[in-house]
Amino acid sequence: MTVVRSGASRRTPRSSSKPQLSAPVDRVLVGDCVETLATLPESSVDLVFADPPYNLQLQNELKRPDDSKVDAVDDEWDQFASFAAYDEFTRAWLAACRRAMKPDATIWVIGSYHNIFRVGTILQDLGFWILNDVVWRKTNPMPNFRGRRFTNAHETLIWAARERSSRYTFNYEALKAGNDDLQMRSDWTIPLCTGEERLKDGSGRKLHPTQKPEALVARAILAASRPGDLVLDPFFGTGTTGAAAKRLGRHYLGIERDKTYASRALMRIDAIEPLPSPSIAPFVTAREAPRVAFNSLVERGLVKAGTRLTDSKGRVKAIVRADGSIALRNGKDESVGSIHRIGALAQGLEACNGWTYWHFEDGAKRQPIDSLRAKVRAEMAAT
Repeated sequence: MTVVRSGASRRTPRSSSKPQLSAPVDRVLVGDCVETLATLPESSVDLVFADPPYNLQLQNELKRPDDSKVDAVDDEWDQFASFAAYDEFTRAWLAACRRAMKPDATIWVIGSYHNIFRVGTILQDLGFWILNDVVWRKTNPMPNFRGRRFTNAHETLIWAARERSSRYTFNYEALKAGNDDLQMRSDWTIPLCTGEERLKDGSGRKLHPTQKPEALVARAILAASRPGDLVLDPFFGTGTTGAAAKRLGRHYLGIERDKTYASRALMRIDAIEPLPSPSIAPFVTAREAPRVAFNSLVERGLVKAGTRLTDSKGRVKAIVRADGSIALRNGKDESVGSIHRIGALAQGLEACNGWTYWHFEDGAKRQPIDSLRAKVRAEMAAT
């Protein structure tokens, strides 16, 4: 299995004698998810986010200690005659999603202890390759009113590739940079969907019982897709996936059998303005960025021949030559070479990153020459 990380070039489509058809984008298809998925072109979806029925198996009304009724999930769409019936449904929609997914696509499935273990088994049975299970830890979970079990304070997301050989997208560096340069962990602490984000009906009650917070879905989308990708949600509900996708510069495709949910989801998504392109551009690491030679800075006039470069403390001094090499004088001896070789020589090391070692005077401040390389790269990206 190969990981395509943020900043890498766009995936090269696999050669095929069969022409690839495009799925509809930025639409909500009203109908049964399995039947509707069967109408989509094969290998047309980049990412799936699925929030299927949990099969909560509620037998009676759920009440608080004061005997008031809890607005729990008792809708017909979450009721199944048996575990076997639920498994049959799960197998059908997962197989239909897998057919619609591109070879390098991944899928997120969220669930609770009621269903997620069954879902995981079926994912593996169908040939998906599980990459992670992620724990969504709720900062404000619903309490356990009967006091007979632990408070259910988390749900689980399974992230899986379409197959073991998938060259899937994982924006590792971007997630790490946004997490204070620490690897993003598989436990995510995010509040429940409340307040203005929660959609309400005409009487002020929550429109959908299991609306997920946009922050949760957005993190999954940011982790496993690129701008312009198509994100499919086969259980669209109130359109959280579509809202997050549009905001982040992705396309969405929702499937929802309830016309009321579908209508409200579209209204919600229509009101969203996508984020500016620079704020959602793929993260580019130094290794993946275009190569810039030091002499190109001299040629562009960003560094003039004769400029003095120093280390960060101004103790070591070298002179820039017209050909892009630098000269370091030690007594009567002079050494000439690249910014890297001379930087290593100045420190008595085998190797050195000259871009971060050498600095230039910018007014009253001393700046690394890497800041000038960044300007050149920005110009290259704009053309």
